[in-house]
Amino acid sequence: MEKLLECVLDIGEQMLICGGEVHRVEDSLKRIFSVYDIKRTDVFIITSSMVVTIISNDEQIYTQTRRITEVKTDYERLHKLNELSRKICKSKLETEEIKKELEDISKIRLYPIWLEFISFSIISGGFTLFFNGTIIEALISFIIGAILRLVLLITEKSIKNKIFVKFISAFIATSLAFFSVHINFVNSVDKIIIGNIMTLIPGTGLTTALKDLFVGDSIAGLLRTIEACIIALAIAAGYFSVAFLMGGM
Repeated sequence: MEKLLECVLDIGEQMLICGGEVHRVEDSLKRIFSVYDIKRTDVFIITSSMVVTIISNDEQIYTQTRRITEVKTDYERLHKLNELSRKICKSKLETEEIKKELEDISKIRLYPIWLEFISFSIISGGFTLFFNGTIIEALISFIIGAILRLVLLITEKSIKNKIFVKFISAFIATSLAFFSVHINFVNSVDKIIIGNIMTLIPGTGLTTALKDLFVGDSIAGLLRTIEACIIALAIAAGYFSVAFLMGGM
């Protein structure tokens, strides 16, 4: 039972890290335990912690806790974890089989790093055009978007606080936009900054928070909403700091 509990908690932990809603993770864990004839299952999950207690048919009580310290949204991996949950419910897999499936899922890397750089560049340049920017502004935004992905890649590995990561990223992106004005490439920075900031805005996190609130997971929903708002403030602070230092907003 302890090994089973550990395996199922691994699945729930990875679901949360990949951006799964709290109520879906709780429901998945309860369904998995129901297959193994567990007498009672109690699951409590918020964005940063998981506590699961099960009572077996012989009245033995097992409890484990997990601390969630990161969220890296990956819906493809979340889809694979959901498929694994359904497979367990259908076939009642052994713990070793579950561990093997989890290892295979953890090795999945759908997109090469160079494609992430191109995606950031296209998104930044595309949004600059969307907000009526010129072709030159879009090209500068395209270049800054690639640099921004590099900054995120470096800071996410060296800094655990993702709020500070967003602040640094917004600060550097805004600095580069102001620099392009100072060397007379463009006349204004607003469209360039908007295009790059759109890649930093926590839209997915806020959407997940609203889903949690709508289904009644008030604590998880509020925590994610507050986190998304603080990240948005950090992005704004990064812009304002550069604007203040360079003498104009």
